[in-house]
Amino acid sequence: MRRITWIAAIIVSFSVFLAGCGTKDAGSVVKDLDKVVNSLESYQGSGTMTLHTGQEPLTYQVDVSYQKPKYYRIALTNPEKDITQIVLRNDDGVFVLTPHLNKSFRFQSDWPDNQGQVYLYQTLVQSILVDNSRQFVAEEDNYVFDVGANYQNGSLARQKIWLSKDGYKPQQVQVSDANNTVMVEVKFNSFEFDKKFDSDAFDMKKNMGPGAAEQKPTEAEPGHDGSEHTPDKLTVEEPGGDSGNAAGEDAKNGENANSSENGAETEGSDNAKQDEETDATSGAAAQTFVPMEASYMPDGVALLDMRDIKLGGNQGIMMRFTGSYDYTLIQALQKDRAVALVPGDNIDLGHTIGLLTGDEPRTLTWTYDGMEYRLSSANLPESEMIKISQSVLAMTK
Repeated sequence: MRRITWIAAIIVSFSVFLAGCGTKDAGSVVKDLDKVVNSLESYQGSGTMTLHTGQEPLTYQVDVSYQKPKYYRIALTNPEKDITQIVLRNDDGVFVLTPHLNKSFRFQSDWPDNQGQVYLYQTLVQSILVDNSRQFVAEEDNYVFDVGANYQNGSLARQKIWLSKDGYKPQQVQVSDANNTVMVEVKFNSFEFDKKFDSDAFDMKKNMGPGAAEQKPTEAEPGHDGSEHTPDKLTVEEPGGDSGNAAGEDAKNGENANSSENGAETEGSDNAKQDEETDATSGAAAQTFVPMEASYMPDGVALLDMRDIKLGGNQGIMMRFTGSYDYTLIQALQKDRAVALVPGDNIDLGHTIGLLTGDEPRTLTWTYDGMEYRLSSANLPESEMIKISQSVLAMTK
């Protein structure tokens, strides 16, 4: 009887040993991830991203492509409106493209090297590698890491990352705020390492679709032809039909509409550049201007006034807000152009990439579905700027 008991104990111990052989500890996985990301050549992944930052969740289809050393293509599709916006990085810079309107917005940047993106594999792995207080759990099919979130949005505190045991492919990401409420969630339904791309996969014209060959922007350097670029003129439509330049108006927040314009395009900077599309009459002229409200306002803020404007000859609207924070939101039909904005910081808005320029005031500029938005303020925190921009997007559903 004692012999049978010993045999049973040996069998159980051996089974536990075999089961343990298939599971790695956190240290082993971290070492493997360091090797994987350092030898990364290319990948392609797709899935869904859900933003829980507004009154209602916003869900996008996400398609991510990367090729060493610095080529990125992120397609974000709003399935309800069937609108796809593409963030593209190649040797010519960083582009935000709206293919169905044949519109592009371009700026010079080292994005995403200087900031993380929740749908990029390098960002996820790096957050695991640098967090020495990381938490680790081995599930049946995945390794799960709970680490600090290092994103521009200061309200995002931690993130959980699910990686497959088979090859460390990303399966799911949940980014939470300080109250442990999930704010951003990405679920991958496919992911492939060492993906082979066509030679023009990261080409701007290719990603703009048919007819893009005629829309290639030509870059104009300020001072290159002996003159400086003249910024888009912002004209405010006054009550009674009179109009005047917004530069002459004293906005309550200590800025004027023209300073918003200059802050967005950093005109007068030696580094500023503007690219004009060769066909400036297509796209915006054929669109109908429909202004959007922001569903989110910071506590203690109210709408001061609202005025019609002309931005670069295109119809638009300017809304001014006052209270605990003072800011101006300008929205107008987007010109057929691409603008290089320097200096500035790229801001991940979830649905697209925006650019934050200036000091006092600061201006956050982004485009979506043929509309250009400019949010300017001397005292509005960056986290509040992001919430406002995302709430404008929510109204476009």
